[in-house]
Amino acid sequence: MSNQLVLVLDFGGQYKELIARRVRECGVYSLIKPGNLPLEEIRAMQPIGIILTGGPDSVYRDGAPKCDPALFDCGIPILGICYGIQLMAYSTGGTITSCRVSEYGRTKVRVDPACPLFEGLAEEQIGLMSHTDKISVLPQGFRSAAHTAHCENAAIADPARRLYGVQFHPEVENTPNGTEMIRNFLYRVCGAVGDYDMADYEARMIAEIRAQVGPGGRVLLGLSGGVDSSVCAALLAKAIPGRLWCIFVDHGCMRKNEGDEIEEAFRDRALNFIRVDASEEFLGALKGVTDPERKRKIIGEKFVRTFEAEAGKLNVTGCYLAQGTIYPDVIESGANNSATIKSHHNVGGLPADMGFAGLVEPLRGLFKDEVRALGRQLGLPEVLVSRQPFPGPGLAIRVLGEVTAEKLAILREADAIFREEMKKSRVRADQYFAVLTNARSVGVVGDFRTYNGTVALRAVRTTDFMTCEYAPLSHKLLGRVSTRIVNEVRGVGRVVYDITGKPPATIEWE
Repeated sequence: MSNQLVLVLDFGGQYKELIARRVRECGVYSLIKPGNLPLEEIRAMQPIGIILTGGPDSVYRDGAPKCDPALFDCGIPILGICYGIQLMAYSTGGTITSCRVSEYGRTKVRVDPACPLFEGLAEEQIGLMSHTDKISVLPQGFRSAAHTAHCENAAIADPARRLYGVQFHPEVENTPNGTEMIRNFLYRVCGAVGDYDMADYEARMIAEIRAQVGPGGRVLLGLSGGVDSSVCAALLAKAIPGRLWCIFVDHGCMRKNEGDEIEEAFRDRALNFIRVDASEEFLGALKGVTDPERKRKIIGEKFVRTFEAEAGKLNVTGCYLAQGTIYPDVIESGANNSATIKSHHNVGGLPADMGFAGLVEPLRGLFKDEVRALGRQLGLPEVLVSRQPFPGPGLAIRVLGEVTAEKLAILREADAIFREEMKKSRVRADQYFAVLTNARSVGVVGDFRTYNGTVALRAVRTTDFMTCEYAPLSHKLLGRVSTRIVNEVRGVGRVVYDITGKPPATIEWE
């Protein structure tokens, strides 16, 4: 890449992706690499700056993750965050000890506005703290640039070597001016020019796609209708008009009108759209199945086989296979020696027996928010670009117990009502949906006894979907949704609201 680069060296911090995203939001390209990346590889990448992430370890413990100590004398500006500040101090001769009083959560921090990190900011700041160790003796050349009631070195600075560190987390929302601190590091310390944006990325990816596929090459994409595959399809259609085939396998477990919306979104684009209605086959395969993991495996296997059968009709030998792989997929699947969080189906190689010429992954370097921005830039409708996370098995794992056509129809209507009312209310929630539970309860309609199903509503707030808290919806909104669902959806007699966070629950019920 021709863009300026900032490396994010990972020491096991849960916020590494958030740090990299914040850097990109500031107009600078970032990459996440393992903390022990050899110094010669770092130099070869020519970063304008380096950020060291947090981590759960103590730097003085045997076996704790380390970097090459020579990193701090290589002339590249460095910002250490949490574990990163302690590693910087420890590696340059400072002393790290256990805190007498540990700090967690939002904490008052008094900063030195003369330090480049805090230039333009008030002396009193709020920072999210999460540490049981602290820097008790500063290395030579460093000075304290911030403190709290219990941490005398909440930020440190060695301006001569352009080394800086903060004990708190500037990348999270709970540090209100954290992004400005990161911006200060990038522009005031590293000399960033801000040469990274989606227009630049789109132009480069179009050029790369054309170079990889060649003047006559064809590309095949499994289009799920999710954000990633939809943006991938729009970008490929612009890069190689008329030479992209998109296979949309409709497994019958989509939300209300969703299949039609997906087809309409790609109707006038320069691609070949193939919609396969396999709903009856999927429902047949799910008959009698109640275990959620079996549901997932059955749907996943059936999806692959349906895609392969349709692709076989197109003579795909010599075609390229496209996938909507994005950067978090790569990171979570253990690329670059990162810890494997979960394996992703679209990371790891080509189906060996299908004869594809290669793999095209134009979104592989983007985070989800960047993918959405690119989708808007490419003119995709907002209904697709802002689509909430939706599980691959679709409503099949939001119908608890056996999946039937009748249950799916009930859930579609209830879910559509909830999403409509949430949108009208403008309540802040990052994901919301309905679940058809397998509980039935007694009710009364007119003078008659009923025995109908129970719908659970779920709405959460989250920044990373790794954790969440429930959205505190008003009783007025919940009452309106409940009334509409019970009155308008035949087969539902009770509506409940899920107020459990993650952990201990997960966002999905199955």
